Amino acid sequence: MREFLVEITTAIPEGTEPAEVDRRRAAEAVRAKELAATGNLFRLWRPVGELRSIGVWRAADEDELHEKVLGALPLRSWMTLTVTPLESHPNDPGKADATV
Repeated sequence: MREFLVEITTAIPEGTEPAEVDRRRAAEAVRAKELAATGNLFRLWRPVGELRSIGVWRAADEDELHEKVLGALPLRSWMTLTVTPLESHPNDPGKADATV
C-alpha cells in the first residue's frame, strides 16, 4: 500500500441538529477503528486547539484512498481534505533497511 499525508478540516454545517453531529461522530470513531484494523489508517494527530486532523493513511493508490477509504467516512460530507502522496526518504531512521 502507498502512504498519504492527509489533512482534514471538518466544518459542521450551520443548523445541524446536535443529535446528528453526535451520531456521525460516534460512527466516525467506529469507522476509524475499522480502517486502523485494515491498515488504511496508520497514524492520526490533532493539532492542539484546532478542529482538524493530520494523519498518515494507506491505500493502493490515490483513487482508492478517496473512493473507498476517505469517501466512506461518516463525516466526509463535512470535510475538506488535502492529500499529499508520500514516499520513503533515504535518511528515514524508521526505514527497515536503513544502515547505521
